[in-house]
Amino acid sequence: MKLGLMQPYFLPYIGYFQLIEAVDKYILYSNLNFSKRGWSNRNRILLKDGTINTITVPLERQSSSLLINQIKVFNKINWKEKLLKAIYMNYKGAPYFDEVYPFLEKLFKYQFEYLYELNGFMIKNICNFIGINTKIEYENQNNYSELEKKLINIENNDFHQFPYMQEIKPDKRVARIIEICRTENINIYVNAIGGQSLYYKKIFADLGIDLRFIKMQEFEYSQFFNSFVPNLSIVDVLMHNGSEGTLNLIQKYIFV
Repeated sequence: MKLGLMQPYFLPYIGYFQLIEAVDKYILYSNLNFSKRGWSNRNRILLKDGTINTITVPLERQSSSLLINQIKVFNKINWKEKLLKAIYMNYKGAPYFDEVYPFLEKLFKYQFEYLYELNGFMIKNICNFIGINTKIEYENQNNYSELEKKLINIENNDFHQFPYMQEIKPDKRVARIIEICRTENINIYVNAIGGQSLYYKKIFADLGIDLRFIKMQEFEYSQFFNSFVPNLSIVDVLMHNGSEGTLNLIQKYIFV
């Protein structure tokens, strides 16, 4: 079985969905510290004039001392109406607006207290809309809280909780993935291409895990009359390609 794991991002870019499509099970891991510079509560869309605009979920409190699953959405203001208006104004007239915008409206009718719940719900429903059948798990913070406690010892080079790692002494981030794969009985772990500098195939292979990296193949699509801007929110891809066309683009990847 192939496993993928990533933090739960807000309306993420197409590469995020490529990793989901490439695996059998995908874990949205929220037992990590929140990053203000990350993509947990923001993403980018393209304005009709060709400039990039950031859409944001307001939060009650942002702190790197809090875990992602502790971050709450600031629902005391009507942020959804503003966000949907920005999408409406800039994508009205897009080829698949009539298919995609009503779907997004339905998604934003739901209210969540925690950011990870909002992101997990949206990612799961977008996958269903596109036609990705991967099993997605995001209500999992209790499953991994004990693991995170054990991983603290690794920072002091103490592997007594993981004796099978004693010889290789991996980085804490690598140890997390190895232990999750072991617990989930995973034999193939798929990671984003950016992880090649951190995760080494030999270490995983020595533990019976086939480590693969997913690489996006180059493609472009029409964005009104603008020069192509890659890596925007999946909203942009859907508006210009529809659910079927988006799935075709998502499937443009290879393993390395």
